[in-house]
Amino acid sequence: MKNIATALVKAQLEMTTPKKGSVNPFYKNKYADLNDVLEAIVPALNNNGIVLLQPLVNIEGKNFVKTVLMHESGETFESLAEIFCAKQNDAQAYGSGISYARRYSLSSICGIGSEDDDAQKAVQPKPNATKEVMQKAHNAKATLQQIKSKYSVTPEMEQFFNTLNK
Repeated sequence: MKNIATALVKAQLEMTTPKKGSVNPFYKNKYADLNDVLEAIVPALNNNGIVLLQPLVNIEGKNFVKTVLMHESGETFESLAEIFCAKQNDAQAYGSGISYARRYSLSSICGIGSEDDDAQKAVQPKPNATKEVMQKAHNAKATLQQIKSKYSVTPEMEQFFNTLNK
């Protein structure tokens, strides 16, 4: 691990904070999408002899993104991120889950954050989802997982949301 560790130290010095170039229509906030994260990281990795690979793997029936940093010496550093999606057998939901797993896995393995990390938001309790919130989320084509990341969802509100999606 000597060669890849030395190269990763140099690469991290060159990495930038991903720019928030995308807007989430449901939450009305800006965020760094996968391409923004790749632009902030990949050139620095490549400049230091490291290639990024992110194949999909299945382990015991669960799907993962395997993030591999491979140095030109042959040394590798790897991590796994499970792929989650709101709807089974939905290619668009699965693709979104892959993008999320790739983005967060890559940021994590390279030790970078993004501009929208906010410790205060992380410790504040989530507001309760209402029927109005669920209706707006449905109209914006948000997933239940996206809603739960911002709101506390009761079983009744989850059932209401599911009836909207039928």
